[in-house]
Amino acid sequence: MDETVTGIVQALGRFLDLAGVLAITVGLLLAAVLVVPALARGDRSAAYRRFRVGLARAIVLGLEILVAADIIRTVALEPTLENAAVLGIIVLVRMVLSFTLTVEIEGRWPWQPQRPGLPDGERIG
Repeated sequence: MDETVTGIVQALGRFLDLAGVLAITVGLLLAAVLVVPALARGDRSAAYRRFRVGLARAIVLGLEILVAADIIRTVALEPTLENAAVLGIIVLVRMVLSFTLTVEIEGRWPWQPQRPGLPDGERIG
């Protein structure tokens, strides 16, 4: 592969890695800021739930971006069977994390219909 293309793909992979980490970091900070009104009302239970949902959403978004970076690097730079197997394991682990966080956020599996009466992201329990 041409060195210029390799350099661009590597830079894109690093950019997406940074974007994934930033998504998680900014999401963490935003989740922390958004619990302030509930804490000001003295509703620690609502603040805790809101923080967990906000943080889980940030992690899911960050994981998706990090998976994209891994896929780009593996497919474009070194498409060997060993690298594809490692990528498969990484994607599998991140997919399991994403599914469990989605259950945590929404209180249902992604393929189940949304329960009526619950606003998006608000779950009981």
